Amino acid sequence: MKVTVATDKCVAAGQCVLLAPQVFDQREEDGVVVLLDETPRPELHDAVRESAMVCPAAAIHVAE
Repeated sequence: MKVTVATDKCVAAGQCVLLAPQVFDQREEDGVVVLLDETPRPELHDAVRESAMVCPAAAIHVAE
């Protein structure tokens, strides 16, 4: 799995951080997503997929 984020699309909802805090964080100043791990461990894959599905801005992209 390879994860990318489009920070220019992010609306700072924070759902990704709640679902996969090992993979996503948010910038202090504006809440925009920060990708911590672009190739997460297999046990995190379900949470990353869910993060991409619930992202209101569709800013998270997952390549399997």
